[in-house]
Formats: sequence, C-alpha cells, structure tokens
Amino acid sequence: MTFAIHGLPVARGVAIGRAVLVASSRLDVAHTFIRPDQVDSEIARLSAAREAVTEELQRLMATLPKDAPGELAGVLEVHLLLLQDPTIRADVRRWVTERLYNAEWALTSQLEVLGRQFDQMEDDYLRERKADVEQVVERVLRHLKGAALPVVAAAAAPRVPRQHDLALEDTLDVPLVLVAHDLSPADMLQFKQSVYAGFVTDVGGKTSHTAIVARSMDIPAVVGARSASQLVRQDDWVIIDGDAGVMIVDPSPIILAEYGFKQRQGELERGRLARLKNTPAVTLDGVKIELLANIEEPADTVAALAAGAVGVGLFRSEFLFMGRHGKLPDEEEQYAAYRAAVEGMHGLPVTIRTVDVGADKPLDDSRHDAAHLNPALGRRAIRWCLAEPAMFLTQLRAILRAAAHGKVMILIPMLAHVSEIRQTLELVDKAREQLDQRGAVHGPVQLGAMIEVPAAALSVRLFLRYFDYLSIGTNDLIQYTLAIDRADESVADLYDQLHPAVLHLVADTIAEGARQAKPVAVCGEMAGDPGMTRLLLGLGLRSFSMHPSQILQVKQEVLRADVGKLTEWAQAVLASDEPGALLEV
Repeated sequence: MTFAIHGLPVARGVAIGRAVLVASSRLDVAHTFIRPDQVDSEIARLSAAREAVTEELQRLMATLPKDAPGELAGVLEVHLLLLQDPTIRADVRRWVTERLYNAEWALTSQLEVLGRQFDQMEDDYLRERKADVEQVVERVLRHLKGAALPVVAAAAAPRVPRQHDLALEDTLDVPLVLVAHDLSPADMLQFKQSVYAGFVTDVGGKTSHTAIVARSMDIPAVVGARSASQLVRQDDWVIIDGDAGVMIVDPSPIILAEYGFKQRQGELERGRLARLKNTPAVTLDGVKIELLANIEEPADTVAALAAGAVGVGLFRSEFLFMGRHGKLPDEEEQYAAYRAAVEGMHGLPVTIRTVDVGADKPLDDSRHDAAHLNPALGRRAIRWCLAEPAMFLTQLRAILRAAAHGKVMILIPMLAHVSEIRQTLELVDKAREQLDQRGAVHGPVQLGAMIEVPAAALSVRLFLRYFDYLSIGTNDLIQYTLAIDRADESVADLYDQLHPAVLHLVADTIAEGARQAKPVAVCGEMAGDPGMTRLLLGLGLRSFSMHPSQILQVKQEVLRADVGKLTEWAQAVLASDEPGALLEV
C-alpha cells in the first residue's frame, strides 16, 4: 500500500531506490546493575570502546578523499573532542561507580542528561548539536556490543526482492536509500563509494550537520520524518522528494513513473544551472548583481568558487571558537584559518564576521549561565567581545594580518548603541597599533556592521557615518522585530519574512545605503531564497550572500529580472498589508 511520510526538506532533488534500514544502537541497550567488584572492569570496557571509536574516527580523517566536503573533517573533529571531553567521561564513570550501572546504561543515562541541556538552548544551530553527542554515543555503544558500523552493515545486508516488486525493477543493481533514526555525517562518507542515492532520518533539523553535509554533497534528503524508520520495511521501494520534504513508500507504477520523470527533469535543470556558473550576474536591463557565499570554515571556499561566487559575504568565525572546552584559539591559529580562507578565494573579497558567541551560544557547557532567562537578549556577539577585550583584540590582530594576503572586510554583529560602535573602532585601532609595535605585517580592511537589531535598522544613518558598508542579517532581524523565538514551535508559524515591519526595515536600510553611496548586502536566509530575489532586487539590493548551493538558483532569477519593471511593483508590495499576496504577481 502506498503512503507518504512528511519531514523537512534539506537537500534538493529526487531519489528512487530500495530502503535500507539502519537501527539505532540506543534502541536495544541492556540495563543491568553490576556488583561493586565489577566497577573496574566495566570502566575498562568503556575506555576500550572509547579508544576504539577514537582510532576509528582518526582513520576516517586520515583517509578522507580530496573531494570530500569540508564540513566532514570539521564534524569528525567535533566528535573526537566529545570523546575526549573530561567532564562527560567523569559523569559516565560516576553512573558506574555510584549507581552501579553497567557501561551501556551509564552511557545512555548521561546522554539523556546532555540531551535535556541541548534542548533548552535558545540557538537553533547549537540545539541541533545534540545530534553530534547522540552519534558519538551510538558509535561507543556499537563497540560495546561488538556491532559493525551502521552504514557498512546496512550495505552488506542481503536484498531479497519481494515477488510483487519484480515488475518495478529491470536489474538488481538499483540505488539504495538509507532510512535511519539518525545518521552521522561521518557515516555519510560511505555515500562516496556506494549506491546510496539519498537518505531519510526520523530526527534532525535544517541546520544539523547531517543536513549541511547532504546539501554540500547534493544528495536528496529529508530529516525530521518522525517514525520513518519504524514504518518502512527493509527493501521497500521508496521515493525521496528532497524539494517537498516527503518520502513515498511502496509507490504505485504511476507514481513511480511520475517521479522518474521529475528526477530526469531535475537532472536536466541542474545541468542548465551549472552552465550559469561563469555567466555574470546581470539583470535584463544591465544591472550588475553581486552573489557572495556564506562559509563556516576555510575549506568551504572550494564550494563557493565552484558555485561561481564572486567573494565571501560571511565567514562565521565563531566556529573556530566552539567546542574547545574553554581553550580559545590563539592568534596564530586564527591567522592561519583566516589566511587560508583569503588565499582560497584567489583574490576575491572575504568578509569575516567577528565571533558571534555569548549567552545563547556558549563556548562550552561550563560557561553557560542558567541565570540568563532569555539568552537571545543577553550578552552575546559584540556585547561579549567588548566584555572580553583581550580575546577580541586577539581576533582583530589575526584578521588584520590575514588582510595582508588579500581583500578582507570585517563585519561586526549585533551592534545597537553608538557607544558600542566607538568602543569597537577604538579596539580595531588598538589592534593595528599592537601589530605596528611588534613589526607585524598587516593589511587594510573595510569595516562593516550587521543590521540585525531593529534599533540598528532605525539608526541606519548613524551607522553609515561610522562604517564602510552594512550587511542585513535577516534571521535575527525577523526574530527581534516580531518578538518570535524561532526555537519555540508554538509560535514558529508567526516567524514571517514578509511581515510589513520586517520589509520596511530591510527596504529603509537598503535605500539609505544607496543615498549615501555605501554598499548594503543581505546575508540571512532571505538572500538565498529564490522566491525573494525579485522583491529584494526591486527594493534596490545589489549584493546577496548565501550558502554556495543556493547561488545558481538565485543567479537564474537575477538573469530573468528587469529591475526597472520590478521597482514599482516592489513599492506596491511594501505598501501592502499582506505582501505575500502580491509576491507571486
């Protein structure tokens, strides 16, 4: 019987193949009490399993193919750090020594404690890092049980076609589709050497590591499909619609033919988009548009260039700082990372956002202050940097040194007060002086401010007196303008990028930048949404920054647009009480 399972679309395209089920190790864990004289041997089991997983991950890192997405190495490093975390290790040992839990029970008990801590985090990205902890625990559990890695085991499982399916396949060499409760990005390396065409997971979100890797590898994927791994049977025919976020199980021949056609159309469309890589982003009426890439680590520059980006509009430097258990990256480490990104873009501009961590993005659990009732409104981003001037000066010196190797722009997040602006500029000058005093080579930079707080958008004239350019962070701007916590599912439907207040703040910022002849970019999700491209062009936006995988789709919209005709329409959308109703016109 044909049925559909709905989830979140995270990687575009259609995949058709046989389902390979991967069971979660946590679903079958022994819960037994041990005797006091067994404590040492149980802790030894834990240590041996942890060391085995460490060696396993190190082997994976050492054998990463050259064309592997840069995100994979970063994820493997995070998993290694979690394995070595002394706090987690001590807490698991405590379950064994004080509660006399067996190793498996101790491990899953600590996972539940950590899971609750992650669930309470305000930031979407950090809350979804819970999946990394779960994946590391599953690897250790597999070694405790002597089980094989899930992807390897699934691939080795025999496939016995059911009689009523024989008409659907002309050959036994059909693609396989992975269906799992969760899937570690490290396990996804198997996609490179296998017939896996896509995957579906019960859990996960659009910003999870698994979703990010799926997008970078261009694998159709659906996450958050709830009970998919329980409803799908081994070897079922399934269709993954990565555009709609749907998995169709046991499709009828008519549905299969329909999606086969859609799959072929998608492949043709990707081929057409790929041909746009070297086409200048210019509208029908000759307006040149700048399409930039958002990146998280230097290795992402490869994908940016492959997509035809003309620069990096947002390098999220905070990923160098997170998960280090209080040990911040020093100047040399940061300089090396920023220089690698600058050189990786081969002369194209790179915009580095200063570290955006704080109450809602703790560097590690020990520094997370539970007294912050609403971390999103607490000491974060530039507020945290100004409260930690030594750390901030270290980063500024590293960025200024990297600027000697190419065009670098510094972007300051979450500014709202003129006092913050002045303190920031004073610290930039101080960083230059410190480099001069020690004879260190550094280069010129342009300074920019993020407009992501309504107070900043309403003070845009003031900001432009101090900064060379502005970049609108639409994700936070929408959240703060509408007082909507994106992490709260009960109000998630009210998070509206087309709310008139949001559009007015965006439009006014773009217009004021044009009046003062200073560049304004958009680097939030709005910039990478092809459905918003025409409106933003009509409002005067000329610089878009987005995930590399979104660039060609947005470029296609740019090439089809006539800015002269869009301007009047965009003003009508701006004046409407219901802008969404006019967006399709």
